[in-house]
Amino acid sequence: MNIVVIGCSFRNTPVGAREKLVFPESALPGVVGEINARFGTEAVIVSTCNRVEIYLARNGEELPPSRELVAEFVAESLHRNIDEVVPWLHEIRGDEAVLHLLRVTSSLDSLVIGEGQIAGQVRDAFELARKVGSTGPIFNLLFPTALRAAKRARTETDITKGHVSISSVAVDYVRGVFDRFDNKTVLVVGAGKMGRRTLKHLSGLRPRRILVTNRSPEKAVELAAECDGVALPWDQLDDGIAQADIILSATGASEPIMSRNRYREIRPKRSGESVVILDIAVPRDFDPRIGGVEGTFLFNVDDMERICAETIAERQKHAAPAEVIVRHEQQKFLADWNRRRHGPVIERLNRAADLTRQEVLTKLLSRLDGKLSEPDWRYVEKAFEIFQSRLLHAPINTLRESSADGTSAGMIDALRRLFRLE
Repeated sequence: MNIVVIGCSFRNTPVGAREKLVFPESALPGVVGEINARFGTEAVIVSTCNRVEIYLARNGEELPPSRELVAEFVAESLHRNIDEVVPWLHEIRGDEAVLHLLRVTSSLDSLVIGEGQIAGQVRDAFELARKVGSTGPIFNLLFPTALRAAKRARTETDITKGHVSISSVAVDYVRGVFDRFDNKTVLVVGAGKMGRRTLKHLSGLRPRRILVTNRSPEKAVELAAECDGVALPWDQLDDGIAQADIILSATGASEPIMSRNRYREIRPKRSGESVVILDIAVPRDFDPRIGGVEGTFLFNVDDMERICAETIAERQKHAAPAEVIVRHEQQKFLADWNRRRHGPVIERLNRAADLTRQEVLTKLLSRLDGKLSEPDWRYVEKAFEIFQSRLLHAPINTLRESSADGTSAGMIDALRRLFRLE
């Protein structure tokens, strides 16, 4: 199998080095096309935040380019020194390259096992390469196989069960407390990256109102505009807490912004209704003792990370069944590809034997003209067909079986020579 994967991933390359090997998204069509033209190979580039891998294949006896040649191309394309490229590139060839793509696409080789983005990223990479014209018979069979394996892993195992991001876990927690959100008010305290990401998930619950407060009024107004909310001055934080059913806090404060005593003074204004506080700040924004106040559910980042870790551990239990699916799809692909690859040679062999048989039968018919009855003649024709089938059965079966031990290339060459096939 003339397939090779050359690239880097989070497993063996630090992020600082990976960043230097990323092709700009706008440049990818040109880069894929250039690889296709320069090396005469099928080519697909899978580029994500955790990996940059170049997949190459040749439909023939000639091997794809070496790691060193690809490294030179990458360095040239990215204007890097070759020493910044070579140390980080891994190389996987043959059947193992097939298995690698299937495992990557099925998120078995992901930083977070079972993550849902990689299959779409592989699909996009394949579609881009196909539009550029850099795929061919091998990748047009292999990449759909990888996507099918990923779908089976998702649907036939629990590898994707549960959320593993803090944002998703926070929303799951809120859902466990409230059964409806169209009458709820969300207060966002702080306008940092993590708070924005979690707010995006909370917004999907369609709460009645969203309030945003931040020490910087401009940032509060900006974030409020993004979520169709209302900016609240920082000095009105207590009023916001009194109104909120769900509080999302993610400031960069070095000390808690809300003490237990201060919160207890605000709490009576809630009329006994439950409050969920999602404190995802580090250091924490809310005194942890606030969780002991009646009707208050305090959930901090440690709680969320613990749930994430438990979910990942649970997913890991389902990795083995997913691996079985992936290896099954690998074997199906190899068998299918070998049938397609050997088909033309087998067809030519059968055609050559058919021509020889017909030639001999024609001469025999001329010699025995009128000496055989119609049934006898049909018997003779059938006997020649059976003889041809049995004669070719062993070499054709040996050719098909040889793919398992990697000797099919030599077997094809031997058949061509022995039977003088064009």
